[in-house]
Amino acid sequence: MATRIQILVEDKNFKPELEGEHGLSMLVEGEGIRFIFDCGQTGMAWRNAEKLGVDLTKIKTAVISHAHYDHGGGFTELLKYARIKTLYTGEKFFDKKFSWDGTKYVFKGVRLTTQDLERLHITNKICGEMVQLDEKIFLVGKFNRTYEFETVPDKFFIGRAKKKLPDDFGDEICMAIRGDDGLSVVAACSHVGILNIVSTVSERFNEPVTRLVGGVHLLNADDERIDKTVAELKNLGVRDFKLCHCSGENVCAKVNSET
Repeated sequence: MATRIQILVEDKNFKPELEGEHGLSMLVEGEGIRFIFDCGQTGMAWRNAEKLGVDLTKIKTAVISHAHYDHGGGFTELLKYARIKTLYTGEKFFDKKFSWDGTKYVFKGVRLTTQDLERLHITNKICGEMVQLDEKIFLVGKFNRTYEFETVPDKFFIGRAKKKLPDDFGDEICMAIRGDDGLSVVAACSHVGILNIVSTVSERFNEPVTRLVGGVHLLNADDERIDKTVAELKNLGVRDFKLCHCSGENVCAKVNSET
């Protein structure tokens, strides 16, 4: 069985009857496993799922790629539809996330704690370097920071009320999917850098990544950064791009014009 991915919500309403919001959520179906990858920021993904005829009631597993509101904010609403028993996250997921807007710190995280999961009888499984979910689907984290120009913007912080530290996005994870036509990476937001993500996955599987799906966080990048990134992705083996969410129209136009 080929792995199937269905987008439930992203920044644009990709079908006229659906709603869109800044965020990302996908339904993933593989060999004996069916789970949610990211939850959007509200509950819009689950309303869209109903419109798409997706039955959420039997889904017991969710994955949240990192602890930003637009990827994990809809998790508590998901519990009204699905009986989640297992939540996969990266390390440091429960660190509080903030963004500096020039005058103050703004909370950008997910209002979810380990105590909440215990109360709800949900098991939190941590992805370090790699976790296998089925025969073809893996979660990957702890990415190598190979590309020096892929830096995290200095506006992102983690911490508590009186102590903030730069956020290195140590909680970020992605999906890697083996298929008959090659290895695919499904990235949610790529805060650690999409080249760092793709090169790490390729190294751990000892094969090139041929397809890239999701967000690459180049929304505000200049043409030089986009050109350099796309060229290196292709050098690494990526030939098929299915980009959305935080990727930005310029990078989408770039890969579409060259493929």
